[in-house]
Amino acid sequence: MTFCEEIRLECADLWNASFEHPFVEGIAEGTLPLDVFKFYVMQDAYYLTHFAKVQALGAVKATDLATTQSFAHHAEQTCAAEMALHESFMELLGVTQQDWEIFEPSPHAYAYVSHMYRSAQGNLADVLAALLPCYWLYFEIGERLKTATPSEPIYQRWIATYGSEWFGELVNEQIERMNILAEGLPDVRRKELKTHFMRSSYYEWQFWQQAWTMESWELPAVTEASVNHVK
Repeated sequence: MTFCEEIRLECADLWNASFEHPFVEGIAEGTLPLDVFKFYVMQDAYYLTHFAKVQALGAVKATDLATTQSFAHHAEQTCAAEMALHESFMELLGVTQQDWEIFEPSPHAYAYVSHMYRSAQGNLADVLAALLPCYWLYFEIGERLKTATPSEPIYQRWIATYGSEWFGELVNEQIERMNILAEGLPDVRRKELKTHFMRSSYYEWQFWQQAWTMESWELPAVTEASVNHVK
């Protein structure tokens, strides 16, 4: 069993939670409220800006020119393809300059980005272990939703993007690279890489959740009962 086969199996419950999240199911069924998707798109644009920067860090940490070129290409693909997709969504969803002026990353979007940068303090294997769940999970979701027929055109386009052949090629390239980087490493090192991967998988689930709840930095209302419980 390869490293990626192992970690995919170990993360099965986390990934199934993403597949079954009401946000993802709402896209497939066309029932997800557009204001929730608008919140997601803005948070995802924030996330992808930093995802591309961490990909660029991978290019810096690569030890051969071919891998440097590959990670630079992946960063460019994120900037060009994914951001262009979001820009079209933003126009369709009516995102304004004022929306961006008051935008804040949600707590879990901020935490996910922070986790990626922390992981990237290591070598190329650490970088890729933190990045790979985003690639791979979205591709699996795209594959699972290929036969879905939501009436909302935005959701049709979202599904088509992540289930596309070109995206699958990027995913498979990074899976193969992760297996090569992990091959022959001592158990303690493989465990570190698995931790990066599992935490990113957890944050992927939280990304659906933060959008579904339109998460903010506001504290929940403190009730008398909760105060008494603390005491």
